[in-house]
Amino acid sequence: MADAVATITLDRPDAMNSLTAEVKQALLDALRRAAADPEVRAVLLTGSGRAFSAGQDLREHAANLEAGRGLADTLREHYNPIVELIATMPKPVVAAVNGVAVGAGASLAFACDLRVASERAKFALAFAGIGLAPDSGASWTLQRLVGRGRAAELMLLGEPIDAARALELGLVTIVAEDVLKTAQDLAARLAQGPTLAYAATKRALAYAASNGLSDALAMEADLQDECVATHDHVNATRAFLAKEVPTFNAE
Repeated sequence: MADAVATITLDRPDAMNSLTAEVKQALLDALRRAAADPEVRAVLLTGSGRAFSAGQDLREHAANLEAGRGLADTLREHYNPIVELIATMPKPVVAAVNGVAVGAGASLAFACDLRVASERAKFALAFAGIGLAPDSGASWTLQRLVGRGRAAELMLLGEPIDAARALELGLVTIVAEDVLKTAQDLAARLAQGPTLAYAATKRALAYAASNGLSDALAMEADLQDECVATHDHVNATRAFLAKEVPTFNAE
């Protein structure tokens, strides 16, 4: 960990960081540690080598099919808790998409709060191409990023989207030549920011995505009551009036 940022790297470069049961469990464990560690104030998720993640390891999946195990319950045991933890973690999560992000690999990136993409990055929702429905939260996250119509297009056609197009569509926040450094700088900036307010912002966005205006307004009021009672808010208000740069301590 550096600068209060926990970096989690998918590290199967020879297999384009495809996701085996072992990798998924290790990722879930790492995310849980980062979420629970008060010293961690932002998380950076990336991949090693030329890929972010090619998604589910199809060799492992084929072996499960041959053995009659189907999906081996990996959605409920691995993908679902991983995506839910990324999306609901009370601290920002940045994806450094260093290369291709396909299927569940793309879904992991979409679950993050911000995405920095390499100029070589490509996204593809390849589920339908192998006769599957979307999973790992893509049906929820993608349409909230690009709208239902565009999400349907990307999922039904499964065509790869390059970094420039992804930026145009709003799939990524930044396209950068040095993707890891740019993402690290962004995560470090977030780690120095108002962590408690960021957590409240994530809760507000998630709640508003599935509720009506009146309920969203009520949730905003509740969250604002929580934030206004924090030392971070009081100190930042004083700093603003004194024309000083505020310091946030997540208290």
